[in-house]
Amino acid sequence: MHSVDSRYAWWRLAASVALSTFGAVGMWGVVVIFPNLQAEFAASRADVSFAYTTTMIGFGAGSILLGRLIDKRGAFVTMLLATALIAGGYALAALAPSLWVFAAIQGLLIGTGSAASFIPLVADTSHWFAKRRALAMAICASGNYLGGAIWPKLTEVLARHYDWRTTYLTVAVICLVGMLPACLVLRPRSPGHAGGAAAVAPHSARALGLTPNRLQIWLGIAGIGCCVAMSMPQVHIVAYCVDLGYGTARGAEMLSIMTVFGIVSRLGSGWIADRIGGLKTLLLGSTAQAVALLGYLVSDGLVGLYVVSALFGLFQGGIIPSYGVIVREYFPPKEAGARMGIAISLTIIGMAGGGWLGGELFDRTGSYQAAFINGIAFNLLNGVIVWRLLSRQNRRLPMSVTA
Repeated sequence: MHSVDSRYAWWRLAASVALSTFGAVGMWGVVVIFPNLQAEFAASRADVSFAYTTTMIGFGAGSILLGRLIDKRGAFVTMLLATALIAGGYALAALAPSLWVFAAIQGLLIGTGSAASFIPLVADTSHWFAKRRALAMAICASGNYLGGAIWPKLTEVLARHYDWRTTYLTVAVICLVGMLPACLVLRPRSPGHAGGAAAVAPHSARALGLTPNRLQIWLGIAGIGCCVAMSMPQVHIVAYCVDLGYGTARGAEMLSIMTVFGIVSRLGSGWIADRIGGLKTLLLGSTAQAVALLGYLVSDGLVGLYVVSALFGLFQGGIIPSYGVIVREYFPPKEAGARMGIAISLTIIGMAGGGWLGGELFDRTGSYQAAFINGIAFNLLNGVIVWRLLSRQNRRLPMSVTA
């Protein structure tokens, strides 16, 4: 009953998507209450933005720490802890006496807990599928984007009708009530951990002529490169629309379009990866993302920006899950959570650094043209690394290499 590709595996995937959607509130919700925080704490926009920074730091650290925990103790224990961190974090943040206490809670509790609902869950899902592993992983990862479509609007409605503290307490209750039943579905350990037949990795890092740690490093550099590029539209599209005279509402709509088409991209990329593998899928997504970034350079009309934003979401959404597929293809199953956590934490560094770098280039040049060109350059770095890994595999280098 509890075996690879079983009916239970699909029920487990559904529960994982629900947990991922609930847990995404930590990543997508805080930015909505920035004006409320500014008003209550008499803070600057930079000060309240620090709460997002700490959230992402916690998310990166949690991806590694809770990825290791899911390898050792399984998804049930890990997601119970994540539920406690998220619900408890929101309840405590609602009582925060200062902005800095609020930012600390966002990072230590909410960001860390939210991390478990993304890549560690994707890693757990990978153990339950063999025939459609990449598609299942992509479906699980889509929960994060579903949360991105739901939580900002829900948070905005609550904050508009109540104060931000009541909003946070309400979110705490919603997460606790919604996540606990889904956690119960994850009680059985994966087949490999339970002594059954695991969905093993089809390759190894040695097949690329690399040690596992060297492959991890190259994947990390590639992840930074693609996410510096990815951050440019995602972080600055609203400000870009304001500069062009279209207003914040238009920019927010374009950001929503990116998210919706990103879900389609994740599902499509999972289907493709099952057929051609993670590395080729990553190279395909990286190349398409570069094309979309070029679109921003040549089109600044309103209709053109809507079209390019839709294409950007359609092209980039499958990139991040591709790293998870690669990890499952080239690393031992028992290391899946930790290895994916490291890879994704480095993509987060790319997103954070890329968002700042895009703003810095704008400040220096008075235009986003240099920022988009910078994104394309980092995208090329990603493409070169992935192409190089593929070429090493195709040359079938010796299995034994020096560390």
